[in-house]
Amino acid sequence: MKKIELDIVGLSYSQTQSGAYALVLGEIKGRRRLPIIIGSFEAQAIAIEIEKMTPSRPLTHDLFKSFAQAYNLSIQEIIIYNLVDGIFYAKLICSDGKKTTEIDARTSDAIAISVRFNCPIYTYEFILSTAGIVIEGNDFVYLENINETPEEKAPVSSAGSFASLSDDELKTRLQEALAEEAYEKAAKIRDELNRRKAS
Repeated sequence: MKKIELDIVGLSYSQTQSGAYALVLGEIKGRRRLPIIIGSFEAQAIAIEIEKMTPSRPLTHDLFKSFAQAYNLSIQEIIIYNLVDGIFYAKLICSDGKKTTEIDARTSDAIAISVRFNCPIYTYEFILSTAGIVIEGNDFVYLENINETPEEKAPVSSAGSFASLSDDELKTRLQEALAEEAYEKAAKIRDELNRRKAS
């Protein structure tokens, strides 16, 4: 499978989930965005490294980097390789110069490590087309519906926090959330529309 390189484009506090953050990855040379909900510790670990701040004592991810460097291990890349029931799966591709090893990791930890090793982050097309959001001019398109016309979309029914809103109202709110870069809210609206499509 062809890998698609991503970059960190945003990290913001979740307004709907206490103690959670929305990490937004963007397709390099593309307009697609992949919002991922992460915990506060991992968000702090990512932000500290991006801002080049030095904590008084090493964080866990800093310890991992020091340990790896002490044994001449390098992280070559991070791959977000699967998405199951809304959970992203990632792995570290490590090398000692002779042998390459894949290590399973939580996506948030893998990204916190990637910023420390300055290594690329990749994913696959099926993940971006399932969980990504793309903005086309002033409009948005769900990636999994990109080839559908409005007539091809299934009738809708829904339950949940957005259940009282019509599809058009949800789409308008999604566009507003994207314009405000409220990616975590946008992801929830996207999930609601996906649920309606599946029912």
